[in-house]
Amino acid sequence: MGSPCLKPLCDAKKSFGRFIYDNGQLYSGDAKMKTGCVALVLCLNISVDPPDVIKISPCARMQCWIDPFSVAPQKALETIGRTLNEQYERWQPRARYKISLDPTVDEVKKLCTTCRKYAKSERVLFHYNGHGVPKPTSNGEIWLFNKSYTQYIPLPITDLDSWLKTPSIYVFDCSAAGMIVNTFIELQDLTVSDSSGPSTRDCILLAACEAHETLPQSAEFPADVFTSCLTTPIKMALRWFCTRSLIRESLDYGLIDRIPGRQTDRKTPLGELNWILTAVTDTIAWNVLPRDLFQKLFRQDLLVASLFRNFLLAERIVRSANCSPISYPMLPPTHQHHMWDAWDMATEICLLQLPTLIDDPNVEFQPSPFFTEQLTAFEVWLDNGSENKNPPEQLPIVLQVLHTQCHRFRALVLLERFLNMGLWAVDLVLSVGIFPYVLKLLQTTAPELRQILVFIWTKILAVDKSCQVDLVKDGGHVYFIRFLDSVDAYPEQRAMAAFVLAVIIDGYRQGQEACIEAGLINVCLKHLQGSIPNDAQTEPLFLQWLCLCLGKLWEDFTEAQVLGLQADAPAIFVPLLSQSQPEVRAASVFALGTLLDVGFDTSWDDIIEDEHCNYEEKARAEVVIIRSLLSVVSDGSPFVRAEVAVVLARFAFGHNKHLKSVAAAYLKSQSNSMITSLPSFVFKSSGSGYTSPTHYVPHGNVVPSPIAPLLRVGGDSQSISRDGRVSTSSPVATPGFMHGSPLSDDSSQHFDSERLSGAVSNGVVNHRRPRPLDNSLYSQCVLAMCALAKDPSPRVAGLGRKVLSIIGIDQVLAKSVKSTVESTTASGCNFAGLNRSSSWFDMSGGGHLPLTFRTPPVSPPWSSYLTGMRRVYSLDFRPHLMNSPDSGLADPLLGSGGSSGASERSFLPQSTIYNWSCGHFSKPLLTAADDSEEIIAKREVKEKLALDLIAKCQHCSVSRLHNQIASWDTKFESGTKTALLQPFSSIVVASDERELIRVWNYKEATLLNSFDNHGYPDKGISKLYLVNELDESLLLVASGDGNIRIWKDYTERGQQKLVSAFSAIQGDRPVARSVNAVVDWQQQSGYLLASGEISSIMAWDLDKEQLVNTAPTSSDYSISALVSFFTLL
Repeated sequence: MGSPCLKPLCDAKKSFGRFIYDNGQLYSGDAKMKTGCVALVLCLNISVDPPDVIKISPCARMQCWIDPFSVAPQKALETIGRTLNEQYERWQPRARYKISLDPTVDEVKKLCTTCRKYAKSERVLFHYNGHGVPKPTSNGEIWLFNKSYTQYIPLPITDLDSWLKTPSIYVFDCSAAGMIVNTFIELQDLTVSDSSGPSTRDCILLAACEAHETLPQSAEFPADVFTSCLTTPIKMALRWFCTRSLIRESLDYGLIDRIPGRQTDRKTPLGELNWILTAVTDTIAWNVLPRDLFQKLFRQDLLVASLFRNFLLAERIVRSANCSPISYPMLPPTHQHHMWDAWDMATEICLLQLPTLIDDPNVEFQPSPFFTEQLTAFEVWLDNGSENKNPPEQLPIVLQVLHTQCHRFRALVLLERFLNMGLWAVDLVLSVGIFPYVLKLLQTTAPELRQILVFIWTKILAVDKSCQVDLVKDGGHVYFIRFLDSVDAYPEQRAMAAFVLAVIIDGYRQGQEACIEAGLINVCLKHLQGSIPNDAQTEPLFLQWLCLCLGKLWEDFTEAQVLGLQADAPAIFVPLLSQSQPEVRAASVFALGTLLDVGFDTSWDDIIEDEHCNYEEKARAEVVIIRSLLSVVSDGSPFVRAEVAVVLARFAFGHNKHLKSVAAAYLKSQSNSMITSLPSFVFKSSGSGYTSPTHYVPHGNVVPSPIAPLLRVGGDSQSISRDGRVSTSSPVATPGFMHGSPLSDDSSQHFDSERLSGAVSNGVVNHRRPRPLDNSLYSQCVLAMCALAKDPSPRVAGLGRKVLSIIGIDQVLAKSVKSTVESTTASGCNFAGLNRSSSWFDMSGGGHLPLTFRTPPVSPPWSSYLTGMRRVYSLDFRPHLMNSPDSGLADPLLGSGGSSGASERSFLPQSTIYNWSCGHFSKPLLTAADDSEEIIAKREVKEKLALDLIAKCQHCSVSRLHNQIASWDTKFESGTKTALLQPFSSIVVASDERELIRVWNYKEATLLNSFDNHGYPDKGISKLYLVNELDESLLLVASGDGNIRIWKDYTERGQQKLVSAFSAIQGDRPVARSVNAVVDWQQQSGYLLASGEISSIMAWDLDKEQLVNTAPTSSDYSISALVSFFTLL
């Protein structure tokens, strides 16, 4: 007891895929807007009060902090206008500014049309000061003047809107300004009701007060208190605070205008106050506004964001004078938010230092503890927070401190911890607006920030792929290529950099071109070529993402493919096909497949003319690629085999005519018998009866996968010459290995191969793109396609059938499938007859299966890579992934015909390894994903129980069995063939000869579940085993034909899911329909031994999903039973 848990198969519980956060938000620069023109309209009519205003004495008089009665009225008006212009320029210096003082209607019309002409599609700001005219009317009319200033002329707001158009923002500083807002809202509603689609108007309004209110007249405020809050917030806030602070007697009111520093310099008192106010108002807005509204008002337009930050201040100050500023879109009240207390404290600390700072310039300014305290509060939240709790309100402040070096490193470390909590945390950070900040940080050279920035960008791109455009535009890809090439970083960190680069180039031609120019191909190939297998537990993740990065770089990009072939990339990738991690093998298959010329890109003809690349070299590379991929057709991982099927589909499409000729000749001779006994690639033992994986060397000293080395078709005697043909002297054709077939012995195999080779003897030798390769290679490919079509994995078999349909075997195959497989659903064919849940439907099952099930396998390949414990992926499918807008998956339906170009491309089955692998980075990466305490506790209880029972049994003697515990009728028509008891529960699993599996609870005498192991016509059960019996056990079902299927959730009715499936018998098969396979499972080692009516015993490592040894039996008789001991292996 106490046997170790086999990690790869015990965690088929959780799965993931490429996560696309479906919130409709754009967090990168794509959604940016700019205010290009500002119209300032001042209707003051100094020295003349409007008729509807009764002023108090003393009353507010200041306009833009200028007393209009201190100088001549006209000069005062001009000074005020110029000052307002300067105040706005501090917030948006690049905009065009137009001032109109006491204007007429015609002048305002001309001003608006001119501003719109200048701004084009950018936003226009219209600022209206109506302190010298009557209040707006109930119809939403504002007042202007006639030419002689003897009358007030109304201007309907609808006219103003028609001149200014959208996008626009209005600021109305006048009494009853809410009247204008109400009219705009009615106009907006009318526009929406009159249009058939949604409104496209982009109109923002800020108003000083509501419709029934009059502007404050108290002398403690300026007359334009609302405008002062918007344009000079620090001065207004400090003046207001000085009159209300508990220590106001200690504050010198007159020093406010003498605060040292500049607003743009955060190291000075004035700059720090402006920085803190920005952080406080940002934090309030982010915590109270809906995410989409926050994005629109605080992140899209710099001037709009500044005005709305200051609007929050205006609401606080103006409300103290019994007025309520309003806006459209409407904001919730924020004047009593607790973050204002933090602002008041920062203000107080600054004001108390002012006398000393002004009296003695040598005195050093003491920065406010505001940001340090807020970071500490964020750290406390990280120690106790979670997704189910309120989000940390300090996130906008964390973003603000990225501006300065004194807090940057701590902020990034805390941000890294937060992002590691999950995709929800990434979305929150993106909604705050982190993108431009971390994009700018890529320009820094600080070595201590590199790893953190790579991690942060990994998390961002796991959610928002659209960032790739801005990264390339700002040259950010170079940063990650340099990090990828740095040998001092850990492999998992460099894997993150490879992931970032893969996302940058995924489907983005400019990204591919930029990375090629920066030398990404050479960097990746260098590290692939120099990698040491199993150098570290995290090394496979790095290798996996180097392969995926190169694959995305080569995908549909001819220039990159040529560079890869010139760098001898296929030879570098071949050793990776024998890696112990199936994820690396699958990624290698994907990368090799992207180097194939499918025939879509017409630029091959132009590039092939180059002196460094010719057709012979291209054909030779294709031969190496295809032959190396044929060596993993019988890989133990269905994920690897699925990728091989996808690549063979690409190859079949590009060489369709030649493969069709081979397949047609084979079909003509074999008829439908081929369908009922599709061949598979197998070993042929050498003379000694023992096959060593190292015997086959396809390229120099490269060793391929030991599962299914490339097997030579009989009669293959041609060499690779100038026309691209292949020979036995080539290192890719080694004697001693042949294609096996369940049809017959060696002579039969040779005969089948001769038929295939001769199918195109009369020559399909035209030179259209791609050029034909050697006939024997096409023969091997057809055999491989047939093997995949009868794969024990339903998904792989579906892909195999689709590949066959490309070369014209679909009609014959469809008839066979129809006659041998029962349909169990109303939607169509349920291939293999499995009573399975929706997560295990065949994603490539033609038009018979609903599209929602055609999704990639989703399960964590590296859920605990930091501790070196890898878990095998489950072959579950997530329907929601197909709905992702950039998942990269196409409808894998295939037909025997179709149109050309991009429409044909959409019919090819698509690889799933990239999207599936991306899901790894959506999981926590900073902590080891060890088994939870609950799982460990359950395991320890079971171990203790087992030990106690063993001890009890050792001290008791039983002469005969006389107590019947339970009995039940299995209701198997052919009787029970094999049964299995769960050691820690009252569950028994049994199967009959037809491989119908039933699960009972014998204490409760209830049937828990019943399902078919598969739906192929050849039936026969061999053995049942439990895998990981101390945990959530899996059910291993061995069939008589040597196929192994592993199920999870098998005790839940209708919820069983296929975890893995493969053929455990690799070698010479008898003529009979079954090899009468026998197997034995070793929990301690994770090995599965298999044999039968063959001359060898095969050992499979289920962790690696790989054949690790093939031992001869030294007997002329078949093996009828297997029992193994861990100590003997």
